[in-house]
Amino acid sequence: MPYDEEEPPYVEPDVEMNELTGRAIAAAYEVYGGLGPGLDESIYRAAMCRELSIREIPFQTEVWIDVAYKGEVVGRKRIDLLVAGRLVLELKAVETLTPLHKAQLLTYLKIMRFRVGLLINFNSTLLKDGIKRVLNPAAF
Repeated sequence: MPYDEEEPPYVEPDVEMNELTGRAIAAAYEVYGGLGPGLDESIYRAAMCRELSIREIPFQTEVWIDVAYKGEVVGRKRIDLLVAGRLVLELKAVETLTPLHKAQLLTYLKIMRFRVGLLINFNSTLLKDGIKRVLNPAAF
């Protein structure tokens, strides 16, 4: 089932976050323009790391987060990229994004108590169709 859920228009109230998401999206477009679709997620992750470095955008890759249940850590999960300590990038290289992909990122945002994340599918015919902004309503 393709991910085609319509999102309402959204304007980020945090000017710095709006700039940060714009810079991350611009980096993704540069990577997509250089590599195109059809490669493995790990290649896109490495290319995004290179592009973020070139653009002097601070980031961490493969960040582990603790998953707690009723006050006890029950496991750990890895997120693809953490940009400037406040923006989660979840990278995909799949045929189509599904609601489950969005739910996965939303869960990460809730665990981390972050407001915004970007879901980026590099295996899209047009990258603009593969970029989804995911908001954590509990963080607003």
